[in-house]
Amino acid sequence: MRLVLDNNWTATVTSHPLRHTPRFDFRDFRVRVAEYANVEERGRFLLDTFGSEPWLWDIPDELRFNRAGRELVGAEFQVASEAADPEDSARLSAVPAVRPGGLRADEVQDFRLEVATELCRAPGDTALTCLRDLDVLDEPLEARVGIAPDVTLLVQHNTIVGWSLTDPAQYLTTAYAAPDPAPPSPATRRLLTECLDLLTMPLVDDLVDGEPAALARLQAADEALRNQQEDRHRADALLDLIATMVDDYGNW
Repeated sequence: MRLVLDNNWTATVTSHPLRHTPRFDFRDFRVRVAEYANVEERGRFLLDTFGSEPWLWDIPDELRFNRAGRELVGAEFQVASEAADPEDSARLSAVPAVRPGGLRADEVQDFRLEVATELCRAPGDTALTCLRDLDVLDEPLEARVGIAPDVTLLVQHNTIVGWSLTDPAQYLTTAYAAPDPAPPSPATRRLLTECLDLLTMPLVDDLVDGEPAALARLQAADEALRNQQEDRHRADALLDLIATMVDDYGNW
């Protein structure tokens, strides 16, 4: 399969997915699939590769390729802050099945990968799917390409129209740190859902407006994360952002 991005830029689907473990940086609301472990390594990575990358005020999603073989070597996606209604999320089909695969750019050339704007949450947040727009749901998907463990590109009309992360709780972390390889605790899974509720509409609008019920939920989440004894790495990853929100909204 050949994918078309950014006008005439094309890439071919291969049979070699990335082996990197995804990192769900909750504070930055990003999913990273790459080897770099800090800002300096990320800078060198961008210099040594080509593809989609930030430019001044433009911050697209990223697919990065090595120059020698033009193979996909990393990706970084922004989690959309606009959550779709549950009714729309339910329209997201589970077919076709995910096929593991990588990408090979047809030529060494930079391009732009549009940021997905709509977040579809599966029940229990067992998967997060970000779509270009909700019009994607009006037609069947053409393919699901698993470019890394639990990270999938959604393809429609030979174009990437979104991406998904399965089991996001598993990959919770802060910045560039590797996630805990142990399974997340049930408490972490519940708190991830509560934190996602707090970050998306309508609850986030209630926080901005100082609604007492929303502020109470924010403070309760903050307290629960601080008091959680198990799965501290993931609890701290959630708390990093929730504590900032308490500082911003919780003292009205």
